[in-house]
Amino acid sequence: MAQDLLDSVDLETQAINTIRFLSADAVQRAESGHPGTPMALAPVAYVLWTRHLRHHPERPDWPGRDRFVLSAGHASMLLYSLLHLSGYDLSMEELKNFRQWGSQTPGHPEAHLTAGVETTTGPLGQGFANGVGMALAERVLADEFNTPEHPIVDHYTYALCSDGDLMEGISHEAASLAGHLGLGKLVYLYDDNRITIDGSTDRAFTEDVAQRFAAYGWHVTRVDDANDLDAVDRAIQEAKAAPERPSLITVRSHIGYGSPNKQDTAAAHGAPLGPEELRRTKENLGWPTDAPFHVPDAVYDHMREAKARGAEAAAGWDARFEAYEAARPDAAARYRRWMNRELEAGWEEALPTFAPTAESGEQMATRKASGLTLNTLAPEVEYLIGGSADLTGSNKTDVPGRSDFQKETPGGRYLRFGVREHAMAGMANGMALHGGLQPYAGTFLIFSDYLRPSLRLSALMEQPVVYVFTHDSIGLGEDGPTHQPIEHLMALRAIPNLTLLRPADANEAVQAWAVAVQHTDGPTAMALTRQALPVLPRDHGGADGVRRGAYVLRACEGTPDVILIGTGSEVQHALGAAEQLEEEGRQAQVVSMPSWELFANQPTAYRHTVLPPEVEARVSVEAGITQGWERYVGTAGTALGIDRFGASAPGTVNMERFGFTADHVADAARALLA
Repeated sequence: MAQDLLDSVDLETQAINTIRFLSADAVQRAESGHPGTPMALAPVAYVLWTRHLRHHPERPDWPGRDRFVLSAGHASMLLYSLLHLSGYDLSMEELKNFRQWGSQTPGHPEAHLTAGVETTTGPLGQGFANGVGMALAERVLADEFNTPEHPIVDHYTYALCSDGDLMEGISHEAASLAGHLGLGKLVYLYDDNRITIDGSTDRAFTEDVAQRFAAYGWHVTRVDDANDLDAVDRAIQEAKAAPERPSLITVRSHIGYGSPNKQDTAAAHGAPLGPEELRRTKENLGWPTDAPFHVPDAVYDHMREAKARGAEAAAGWDARFEAYEAARPDAAARYRRWMNRELEAGWEEALPTFAPTAESGEQMATRKASGLTLNTLAPEVEYLIGGSADLTGSNKTDVPGRSDFQKETPGGRYLRFGVREHAMAGMANGMALHGGLQPYAGTFLIFSDYLRPSLRLSALMEQPVVYVFTHDSIGLGEDGPTHQPIEHLMALRAIPNLTLLRPADANEAVQAWAVAVQHTDGPTAMALTRQALPVLPRDHGGADGVRRGAYVLRACEGTPDVILIGTGSEVQHALGAAEQLEEEGRQAQVVSMPSWELFANQPTAYRHTVLPPEVEARVSVEAGITQGWERYVGTAGTALGIDRFGASAPGTVNMERFGFTADHVADAARALLA
């Protein structure tokens, strides 16, 4: 009976309506979700996926594939429907389990959870920036490895984005930079449905989007009707024919298309249509009303032609790579190492070491040590690429011999992100997701606030982005409280799967980089000083101690009377306090704790060696809020920190006035031992 109803409908329309109603049925079954956008964009996505997108359902990680980003991640059922119909490893049962515990179809797409999902989207604008990063990675790798005879890196990045994406500031930042860099293999389709959760977009969004993107340097075209398949096809072809700049295709659509009472209304955006309205919508579009999750056999056959197309495309790429490998075996081996982020043997030999200040007489800011380490490490870890948000000289993120990546100089390997912290981090995620690169991104620690949503997604997606945060405390001095991080260390420690390192001196900064380039299942952040610090003497620890997150920097005879725990620039004061206490006959063990996260992952026996549980007298010292330090000092200990905003004064004055001195630390220990 269902098939009789569909016999008079052409196959493409059947496929599009299948996408629409798989989406609407799943949202209805879950009793939550966003049916309106999948119903509106089903024709656009159909054209893209069947006529343009180069992908292989049975090899979703094939390097030669085009990348598809659903920046409007709330429309996740659109993507899940496409994946299922195209033959990816996503069953009908998973569609029926949409938004349920343990399913592969969460409310917003999650990278690496579901085969074929390239990035985690949902927070609007993030996917937009990710796509720009993917296109940037494609350009970098193409320049590095392609030859005229063997173009092994040659693909497009496509995205579907929404009004909400284009309202978010991150999309403005990323679009501006993409236009400046001329990332021509970037094609975005903008769903101009003119509806948001609050109603008509004209309540808050009346700009001329096309003119804005034209001003950014994008190629811009328009499709007046999302249901005009040939018009959508022509627009994509036109975009692909403009390789010198990114493209935005504005597509006029109707949210909740086909719904008699909810089309073009906010009611279709973020809630199920309801059983009765869903039935009426199916009647309106000539779809069976008595068969939820219905897929005609002909639609399966048609959509799963993607397997044959994908197999042919992937086989062609395999053949090209084999020819490339035969002609350029060394380059092919490098390509494999880059794609696997595989460190070459002996890379650690490039790491510098610094003599203790007591021997050399020299002090060094950890940001400077970080820069020197990057300079020696980057030639050994060639796929390590990044830059700064207009703070290169301050962050020490440039590498001698590396020129700027620009439209005219795609061989450049240093990235000038401009004053665009949020887009920088979002693009870094896209570069990491693309594969072949390990990106790093530099700014002041205070501006981790500006990029935090992207950093959080680095952690959620387990991407090995390296964040270089300098000017890490009130010690930066005269710029004052607007630029002095207070709560930021703890705020970063609160993010699951982020590894934060706050090195105490130049040698710990070196080892922080060693941790970062080996840490491939999540982001790493470094908090580095502007001010010079002494290079510390060590009884134990060193490289192994930093890798373990905390270690005994200064041991004592027998069981200590007190444990002094420091991070970053304050470790020197813990050492000074220990010397004072020793002169008084007190035994103080000094612990440097550059990383809470790494330390928490150590075996219990090791943690008890560093922090003997029988020693309750403990003092922590860190130039940030004290909240959270009870984890390590307990109820009997003391946390020294700063629970107010800083002040504009020379850094040394700030440190003294706020109590970050050896005398203050020693006094706190004496009070515990009294």
